[in-house]
Amino acid sequence: MVLLKSLASLAIAALVLPGVALAQSGAPSPQEYRDDARSIDALIAANYAYLDRFASNASSNTDRLRAEAETVHDGSTLLHYAERRLALLADAHVITGSSFSDSWAIVPSYADLWIEPENGGYRVTAVRDRSPAQNAGVAVGDRLIEIGDLPAAQAVANYWRDLGLDTGGDAGYAVRVLAAGRRDRPRTLTFQRDDSAPRTLVLPNLYAAARPGMGPVTTLRTSDGLVIAFNDSLGDDRTVAAFDDAMAQARPGETIILDLTDTPSGGNTVVARAVMGWFVTQARPYQIHRLVSEERQTGVPRQWTEDVLPRAGRSHTGPVRVKVGRWTGSMGEGLAIGLDAQGAQVTGCPMAGLLGAVYDFRLEHSGLTIKLPTERLSSVSGVPRENFQCPPA
Repeated sequence: MVLLKSLASLAIAALVLPGVALAQSGAPSPQEYRDDARSIDALIAANYAYLDRFASNASSNTDRLRAEAETVHDGSTLLHYAERRLALLADAHVITGSSFSDSWAIVPSYADLWIEPENGGYRVTAVRDRSPAQNAGVAVGDRLIEIGDLPAAQAVANYWRDLGLDTGGDAGYAVRVLAAGRRDRPRTLTFQRDDSAPRTLVLPNLYAAARPGMGPVTTLRTSDGLVIAFNDSLGDDRTVAAFDDAMAQARPGETIILDLTDTPSGGNTVVARAVMGWFVTQARPYQIHRLVSEERQTGVPRQWTEDVLPRAGRSHTGPVRVKVGRWTGSMGEGLAIGLDAQGAQVTGCPMAGLLGAVYDFRLEHSGLTIKLPTERLSSVSGVPRENFQCPPA
């Protein structure tokens, strides 16, 4: 098992085009590909840390997908099945390590709308800054009424029905995936604001819509303090040095404002601990881990607390404020709860609510990687990371 170091790496995983086997030489036999497909259920049952989200502590497969597993015969059909099987978990932190050119976009990394079910419909509750949706004038409070040429509710029902769930699944998860769209094509979405006429927009997907080029961090001094914004860079090896350079500009005792509102792709603990290390003078706990798979296997719980340590020659004793939002994901969320534990003021919740720490699992014959949240993560006060509360912005 390999602990995922950066969710950002998921977004740029090599594409596997339809009809192209995962293995280039010495490919497994059709039976071995099929065996890999069948093994995914057991992999989830043994390692997915959040089975209690489902009735009877299990995430059951559907008859339709079980039948699909029996038709798997090569790398493409295995990947197609794996993507669909994992979608049943309705967990944005669960994906495959490879993808098709037309796979659904990764949410929240490649989404610009946060949409939630409300009163039988779907309402926009957050819009990503500098995104196609924002540029087109979509705003918080707008209702998403159509996806493509279908009413939104029908599109969501069809999403789950296609996977064999005739009674439906998590509507919020499905509508956010559908609104983010396929990676290789624009999205056609129809919105309505209050009682005004519906407005249909054709929006580029975020794989095609280039974001403004920026370094790992952006620094700005304001009347409130020194603002250091992370540009979706918590998994970037350059970020530690860039953050250290930014902190070198801080005046003694000055308020530091850490902007984590654009960190949807997560990152790694090296960057997070490097940031937090500036604001502690001794070892301090910042996050609790629980390895559920070992507990299932042995019956003995395993839990530990991770510390952040001071960094020699790098220290700041002024106040720290942290800005978060719906595009604060994974390690961004871990950094927020860690800084909260050190006494920083965190505002802007809710965050992305991504579940746990992700491990990589390679299927035996094909080598296809399945990425599953395998550790539960909590704040040092015991609050699950995904349930962390803070004042709104």
